[in-house]
Amino acid sequence: MQPPDGRLPLSIDDLGWFFAEGHRETADLARRAAATLAGEQDAARVARRMGELGLYRLLAPEGRPDVRALCLLREALGYAAPLADAIFAVQGLGLQPVLAAAQPALRGTLLPAAVAGERILGFALTEPEAGSDVAALRTTARREGDDWVLSGDKAFISNVGIAHAFVVFANANPSAGRKGITAFLVPADAPGLAAEPQPMSIAHPIGRLVMRDCRVTAPNLLGEVGQGLKLALGTLDAFRVSVGAAAVGMARRALDEALGHVARRVQFGKLLAAQPMVQAQLAEMATELDAARLLVLRAARLRDDGTDRTPVETAMAKRYATEAAQRIIDRAVQLHGGTGVLSSSVVEHLYREIRPLRIYEGTSEIQHLIIGRALVERLVGKEALA
Repeated sequence: MQPPDGRLPLSIDDLGWFFAEGHRETADLARRAAATLAGEQDAARVARRMGELGLYRLLAPEGRPDVRALCLLREALGYAAPLADAIFAVQGLGLQPVLAAAQPALRGTLLPAAVAGERILGFALTEPEAGSDVAALRTTARREGDDWVLSGDKAFISNVGIAHAFVVFANANPSAGRKGITAFLVPADAPGLAAEPQPMSIAHPIGRLVMRDCRVTAPNLLGEVGQGLKLALGTLDAFRVSVGAAAVGMARRALDEALGHVARRVQFGKLLAAQPMVQAQLAEMATELDAARLLVLRAARLRDDGTDRTPVETAMAKRYATEAAQRIIDRAVQLHGGTGVLSSSVVEHLYREIRPLRIYEGTSEIQHLIIGRALVERLVGKEALA
């Protein structure tokens, strides 16, 4: 999926006022990395290569994460290398709890290896019966001497098959409900852990984790007992804006592919690009793309400035960008006609790649709830909605 004109466009090129001077260097890194990783389908190799390219350093900065830098990279990867984008995102989800809550010895050992791409991580929150309703998870953890013993099933876990360890969320005090949810770092080769791939419509490493008396040592506890839900939601919130950036990258690629196609394809004696109905479709695609970019960059800038007031801006960005990208890519497929559904087609590939982004890290429906509830709370107060 190399850029059609040899140069990968990024939002910093024409929306530079959202960025700081240092982000130019990030944009150059993003372009080089995307060009290097484009077309690579070996997940383990992609994961290692991103470490060699220095991409994982963006996941472990000193101080607050640079959300705009993450967005630039994910926009570039979404445009040219969606598999790399997915692996990068999950490496970030796995690293954040380690950075925030791991004991110093564990963090000191794992962090350098993860940044170098020598240790790949997974984020195991979702279960067969606990998706958007995170608090309903059924995986349990009990203390036995100096160890913790975990039992339960996780589903749709990215990086299964290439991850060396997973951040697993389990309930260490089921009688306390969500207040018992706790996080653990579980090595992929831990006794009692089995990983099973789940075939998907896209060639990503995704699978189930089956834990039957899976044993980990006490230092693998992340944070304190009962802090897991806060840790999970905080991690997801930190990376949610960048999901919108990946969607922007995929949508921009689809628009570029559509423009190239209609400028070459002749129907009824004239170029498709000269057909008013086609021009109308292109206009809609371009407008939605720019609206998505502006929402994503507003949310990213607010997070970097520390002035984000509520989760509303992030929810708007994630929901709109992923939904708009789905529409843009669908129109690109339609404009390509029969060639748009061939497995060799870039837009067909994007059509399958974009769909999960509307689900993971908070479905579009959940983002609607966040936005709507915040608006109503301003009118009637939180107490009226309790």
